[in-house]
Parts: sequence; C-alpha cells; structure tokens
Amino acid sequence: MMHYLRREQFLPVTINEAWNFFSSPANLKIITPPQLDFKTISDMPDTIYPGLFIRYRIKPLLNVPMDWVTEITHVNAPHYFVDEQRSGPYSIWHHEHHFKVAEGGILMTDILHYDIGKSVFGWVAGRVFVHQKVKAIFDYRELVLKNLFK
Repeated sequence: MMHYLRREQFLPVTINEAWNFFSSPANLKIITPPQLDFKTISDMPDTIYPGLFIRYRIKPLLNVPMDWVTEITHVNAPHYFVDEQRSGPYSIWHHEHHFKVAEGGILMTDILHYDIGKSVFGWVAGRVFVHQKVKAIFDYRELVLKNLFK
C-alpha cells in the first residue's frame, strides 16, 4: 500500500543558498538522524545531476547495516529535484524536493511516496515502526534545518 508524506518548511535563505545546500550529497548526513549511522559509500560529486546514483549504508533497525541506492531522476535547479530508491528497504521510494521563493526566504516542500511491500510482514512492519521512523526522520530534519538556517 502506497503511503504519502508532505512536509513544508520556511527557511530564511535565498533560493540559491537552499539549492547549494540541498543539492550537495555531502549534506545529507547532516540532516539524517545519528541513530541511522548514515554513511555514503560511493564517490560523490559536489552537486547532483540527473542519472546520479548514490550508495549509502544505514542502520534502520536493530543496528543492522543495510545498503541503499538512490538515483537522482529529475533536476530543475534551483526549483526541485527528485530522488528514487533503486535498491534498499522500500519497494517504492519517490522523494520530491521543491524550493519556492517566499517573502523573506524560501518555502521548501518535501513530497514522499513510499511503499514497504505487499506482504503481511510489510503491512505489520509499517504499522509497528516504519511509518513512525519515516516521520521521525523528517521531524529531525526539520529541527536541524531550523537551527542551521536561523
């Protein structure tokens, strides 16, 4: 079953400052909760581009490492980009990052569509912890960005 998460956050920066931060793969670690033990395991360019594959290692559950591969599928600098999981814990992960000029800064919107899988295990895992974990990741990110871009 497909799940949907939408988050909006105002940041008091220019659209170019926001783009420079979010389009740099190196900054993903900064906005990822430390308990996931996030590590990039592929060479990273300074900025994203369509077709870029990024390999990470995370520990999403019981401290067990898992590889995650995402592809940057769409880029329209400095307005939006899309990353999609190619290998990892979800059967579908489609994450849109939008940036829009607003008075005094930008409005950043995250739109996430994800699916854990069709099995009973996927449904149970979602109910028990996955949906809460996804929400917690975005809650953490919001707090970090609020402190980073004062």
